[in-house]
Amino acid sequence: MTEQTAAGVKAALAAFATRDRASALSRFFKTGPGQYGEGDLFIGVTVPQSRAVAKQFASLPLTEIYELAQSPIHEHRHCALVILVNRFQRAKSTETKDELFAFYLRLLDEGRVNNWDLIDISAPYLGSWLISQAHAARLRDLARHEDLWHRRAAVMFTFAFIRVGKLEPTWQIAQQLITDDHDLIHKAVGWMLREAGKRDVAALREFLGKNASSMPRTMLRYAIEKLPPAERQVWLATR
Repeated sequence: MTEQTAAGVKAALAAFATRDRASALSRFFKTGPGQYGEGDLFIGVTVPQSRAVAKQFASLPLTEIYELAQSPIHEHRHCALVILVNRFQRAKSTETKDELFAFYLRLLDEGRVNNWDLIDISAPYLGSWLISQAHAARLRDLARHEDLWHRRAAVMFTFAFIRVGKLEPTWQIAQQLITDDHDLIHKAVGWMLREAGKRDVAALREFLGKNASSMPRTMLRYAIEKLPPAERQVWLATR
């Protein structure tokens, strides 16, 4: 049986690492001076490889997940979050889900969930905890946070609501973030508007009617991607 330790996870990931892939990932995730991923380190492990390692370490204790998430290596934090999400999705009791969600927020607050892919592999799934909670104030607080990753988490949490047909949180958080100045927020908000629009295109059109003229162009392009081509041109002409 695989020893369930952070050191074991790191060793398993290291077996997949390649220098060329590490270099490519460093460029892709914008790790240069002044970029959003400045200082992040990569060893060159793919997402499928990380997920395979996470399955090997499904029973990793929370203390070890926490230690793994403290690593400066991006893939170590990625694998820690995959293990955490898998644990959350298997959890049967409300108490366990409460603990795991609080643990996730702790990592977010400590700056360990600090790139768009780390948000996107975790928040849309852990966000299901918010569906049965008093979520509105929590989401609004995250959306007004000075930290980019908290704001991205706020909108990506709403993906969990979209999946169960609850669209109002997406419209609310999109409205709150519509003047955000970061491209990674524009993309995330536009993506969630598009997903909500798949469920209720009339509601998407209503949102666009009120906001398209003031939306960042990237946000708008993402939001209208599934609309008919002629309609997309009409909305783009409002910018």
